[in-house]
Amino acid sequence: MRRMTGYGLPAAAMAMLALSVTTSYAEETGRLTVVELFTSQGCSSCPPANANLIKLRDRQGVLALSFGVTYWDYLGWKDVFAREEFTERQVAYEAPLGNRGPFTPQIVVNGSEDTVGNRLSDIENLIGRARTDGPPVSLADGAVHIGSSSTPGRWADIWLVRYQPGVIEVPVVRGENTGRTLPHANVVKSLTRLGHWTGKATTLALPAAQSGLRTAILVQAADGGPILAAVTD
Repeated sequence: MRRMTGYGLPAAAMAMLALSVTTSYAEETGRLTVVELFTSQGCSSCPPANANLIKLRDRQGVLALSFGVTYWDYLGWKDVFAREEFTERQVAYEAPLGNRGPFTPQIVVNGSEDTVGNRLSDIENLIGRARTDGPPVSLADGAVHIGSSSTPGRWADIWLVRYQPGVIEVPVVRGENTGRTLPHANVVKSLTRLGHWTGKATTLALPAAQSGLRTAILVQAADGGPILAAVTD
């Protein structure tokens, strides 16, 4: 783990238990569990976490997203997927999650719990107990439709995520991962706050997506709070 300054059952058994719970919950509710990886091509600790996200990317009921962060770029390699808004998103999580500052690789599950991204058994455990209790949300006719429900505080944020599905491999020629080709799963290319959801049924038109990118919507409590609902196309 690289930080930016500023049990009873064996691990394998816990992972299998978490997987079975995740699958049954997804089948029963149709809700997505959002798994966000904050990673950097300039971080030598990150490749195992990238590999873990690849294992999760096609799992039923899981939306796995990879966000490149910028704060290791100074080590000699500028992450080709990193954006300042992704770093800001990670930083917003740290105080609510009880962390002293951002670190890589970090996995955040449903915006409410986190772990080190190279600890697959811990990730499985978080997925297994993850729940969402927000509004119904769907994508249709070039718009997102959010139903009515109670909301924490005065509103929740509506985030538009555009990501490239599948695995992208990037050769790194400088920095801590010099000479390695790093695979990345479901790389986020853009993150936009569309507006606020106040608990009332809401429909918002979506901007056209770039060819090859998929769309996800996250309805999330403000200031790095829990994800209440999510959908992907």
